[in-house]
Amino acid sequence: MTQVKRAVLAYSGGLDTSIIVPWLIERHGCEVICYCSDVGQGAELDGLEARARAIGASHVVVEDLRLPFVRDFCFPALRAGAVYEGRYLLGTSLARPLIAARQVRCARTVDGDALAHGCTGKGNDQVRFELTYQALAPDLTVIAPWREWDIVSREDALRYAASRGIPVRQTAKDLYSRDANLWHLSHEGGPLEDPAHAPEESMYQLTASPIDHPAKPDRVTVGFEAGTPVALDGRATEPVELVERLNALAGRHGVGRVDLVESRLVGMKSRGAYETPAGTVLHEALDDLCRLTLPHDLLRARAELAPRMADLIYEGRWFSPLRAALQAFADASLACATGEVTVELHCGRAVAVGRTSPCSLYRPDLASFDMTGYDSRHAEGFIRLFGLPLAVAARVGGPAAAAALEAAGLPAAAVELETVEADRG
Repeated sequence: MTQVKRAVLAYSGGLDTSIIVPWLIERHGCEVICYCSDVGQGAELDGLEARARAIGASHVVVEDLRLPFVRDFCFPALRAGAVYEGRYLLGTSLARPLIAARQVRCARTVDGDALAHGCTGKGNDQVRFELTYQALAPDLTVIAPWREWDIVSREDALRYAASRGIPVRQTAKDLYSRDANLWHLSHEGGPLEDPAHAPEESMYQLTASPIDHPAKPDRVTVGFEAGTPVALDGRATEPVELVERLNALAGRHGVGRVDLVESRLVGMKSRGAYETPAGTVLHEALDDLCRLTLPHDLLRARAELAPRMADLIYEGRWFSPLRAALQAFADASLACATGEVTVELHCGRAVAVGRTSPCSLYRPDLASFDMTGYDSRHAEGFIRLFGLPLAVAARVGGPAAAAALEAAGLPAAAVELETVEADRG
């Protein structure tokens, strides 16, 4: 076992990290400094410093990182269109590299020689924390208690806490593992471990129950500059306030609930329920604005690269060269994504219903049914060239042409006839 003098623990005040403080002292005989990032957990941080000191921490550092979290992590992922497996908006995945990076900075400041975290040996977060450690501080020792101790369940963890008089908020009746920040609230474990079990309504905390949804829809207009949200309803709004306001407004309508079975990085399937009201609205709005302002090939390339970006973020490779390169493409591609999108919120849905942009590629004179100013004769040559490969394949014949005729309900002999006629011509 590596000798450790001063360990900096990524501390949340929850069950896992609360029992890790005395465990580190007992197991490694080291000083423990608790580091906590405020990324929008809210009331979870109340009394956190006092609780950490009461269980043995020599020092507690709490940083307000709400602005850099939204501005430097959530909004870049939004611009890249990053959605993991088509549904998860990456709330936890986006927070971890920021927390780990600032934890490293804290360790450097206090002359720590080890970094500790409370991630389980089955989860994704251990990878996200430790890849950040490797990218920024490969010389520091990493301590992952869930890979060392003999605690194997949340029930075991609760018993350990009780045996040492450690007060925790979690009980045997509420075994959900939750992660809260400005971008989302996630729920895992407990009843959710049965994928056939529908989420209990009492589990949700950010989004209203269907029986409490407002009878009438609300509309909100989001203003963007180069793909970054900058305004709500025509008023310039700072990132943290913008997300908080959208969370409240969209949450009233139940917007942002996702219940899915996802593919963990470590090779297994897991089930999670997520509440991401503001993120859901912003993704809907920006995607809609992109359709208005980006040419087809650029829109398509962004869509093709978005899952790759989502994978990198999910895997904890925020500080990788590839993530940085894809981000540069995403940001460059959205240089013209400036404008406003109106989103209607109702019955759990967020739907774009109007959009404007000074960079709009939509021209009413071209899109309307009025043919004035448009020479339709140009279409004939375009269609002939565009369809040339189809015509050539039909005249040559062969399996592809036969399959096309069969799909259209025409006899295969037509291929031979057309081929002969073409030869005679």
